[in-house]
Amino acid sequence: MSEKDIYGNLPEAELNRRRESAREELVSLYSVRTREEGEFDAPDDASEFRDIDPELVTWEGPDDPANPRNFEKGKKWKITMIVSLYTFVSPFASSIVAPAVPAYAREFGITNPTVMSLTVSIFLLGYAIGPLFFAPLSEMYGRVPVMQTSMFFFFVFALASAVSQTTGQMIAFRLIAGIAGSAPLALGAGVLADIWNSKELAGAMALFSLGPLAGPVLAPVISGFIVENVSWRWVFWVLTIVCGLTGIAGLFLFRDETYAVVILNRKAARMRKETGNNGLHTVFEVSRDVATMWRLALTRPFKLLCFHPVVFLLGLYMAFTYGFLYLLFVTFPTLFRTVYGMSVGISGLMYIGPGVGYALGLLVFTPLMQKIFLRLTAANNGVSQPEYRLPPLLLGGLLISSGLFWYGWSAEYALHWIMPLIGAAMFGMGLISVFGSCQSYLIDMNPRYAASAISAATVFRSLFGFAFPLFGAQMYDKLGYGWGNSLVGFLALPIGIIFPALIFRYGKNIRAKADARLEKNESGILAKADEKAKAKLESRRMSAGGNNSDGMDNVELKEVRGDNAV
Repeated sequence: MSEKDIYGNLPEAELNRRRESAREELVSLYSVRTREEGEFDAPDDASEFRDIDPELVTWEGPDDPANPRNFEKGKKWKITMIVSLYTFVSPFASSIVAPAVPAYAREFGITNPTVMSLTVSIFLLGYAIGPLFFAPLSEMYGRVPVMQTSMFFFFVFALASAVSQTTGQMIAFRLIAGIAGSAPLALGAGVLADIWNSKELAGAMALFSLGPLAGPVLAPVISGFIVENVSWRWVFWVLTIVCGLTGIAGLFLFRDETYAVVILNRKAARMRKETGNNGLHTVFEVSRDVATMWRLALTRPFKLLCFHPVVFLLGLYMAFTYGFLYLLFVTFPTLFRTVYGMSVGISGLMYIGPGVGYALGLLVFTPLMQKIFLRLTAANNGVSQPEYRLPPLLLGGLLISSGLFWYGWSAEYALHWIMPLIGAAMFGMGLISVFGSCQSYLIDMNPRYAASAISAATVFRSLFGFAFPLFGAQMYDKLGYGWGNSLVGFLALPIGIIFPALIFRYGKNIRAKADARLEKNESGILAKADEKAKAKLESRRMSAGGNNSDGMDNVELKEVRGDNAV
């Protein structure tokens, strides 16, 4: 694979001409194929274009063990388990502090209920910030270093929270911990898609999805007894221990990179060093302008939220329901301790209520969504539409509103403690329908923008999860649990019926127009980047004496074009 092995004794001018021509044709053909297949598909090595570009570095055949899709089953499940554990620990940290709030509020002299809620929900603001950066970083440097680094900082700031001495320190440390802890949620599904094919992915995703559901439910159950029997600081010490043990496990169990692009780029870099041929490259190194791809990756979620009506409406619905969930989480301790006279530990057990709803939702809505989707697809001559994912949303919306009404009025009249929990379970069951249907729709509606759409929805819902608890205490103080939850329930009911019905009826046309606008915008950005790169290249050629690319080696050409070499 040395330069001489490939090109023989060609003059340098002719060699450079052939190189540049081959790369331009490679980039053109691969760009067309990428547009057709979409960014959500696992990237391959473009090996079918080897006859066009002899310096293209690819996998060593379809069974290359370095390809993440060819990892042994044991290694795949090992990676799946550690990523699922990461995704459990982060949401675990989001709600573990809820029972401890009254205790550290007394120590820090916090009397404002909004500030008390802020110390809990500020963690979710970090969830809204982190995903915007972790996904692009993982595409440049790999999943493993980004995930491991984020978990290290997650551990550090969990530890810092345990030794906080002021309200400001607590809020700042929780925010940074939330940013670091968002990495598994932003990258976890991508890691699984890296190693499992579409037929095998379902089982791995089922294990992965348990973390975000089980974490927020189990954390307060544990922390309630810790606060009651030890001290509030031990809530954070336990969290620190869990984070530390998880991080250590990850260092041993999650060491193999899974992102094919980075693996191949590293292979090309190693081959360039071994052979001395700086012309060796992967398709990703010559087809990606780092600055332009960063710009597209970072701005696309905002474009989708602001200019894509379907993403906005479904993202808004998910955001509302997520906000309602954390509104319940921060009010559980007050309700069950003041109205029902429970101890801190026993009141923490009440978080099992939404957990039961999650379990029922998974059992009922997972097969129901698939059955409805397949039936509607069959009725449409076997042609599926993303809108076929939405009918269960109507039932989920009714469950969410009914659960809020049930929870609120049973708490208002201090009925038996099981009654509010039944309402919370109904809410949790409906929440599974909302998240399952909406996220499936966002993935199906346009595979090319699936990752960005999910990222946009994650940012949106995290902002609501952060904001809703801030006004919860004041709302319940003025309206009571009955009318307070009724207000939220009346808001959820029309959103849960109107949004799904509107998108089911008109979503296809709305999607087509919005996708066309986004495609036109991004094509314009890429075209301008190409023109700029060509102008810069021509300027350097002229300054080199007008000899085209003569005298310009591969490294100089990369510098001009801004190619991504890892």
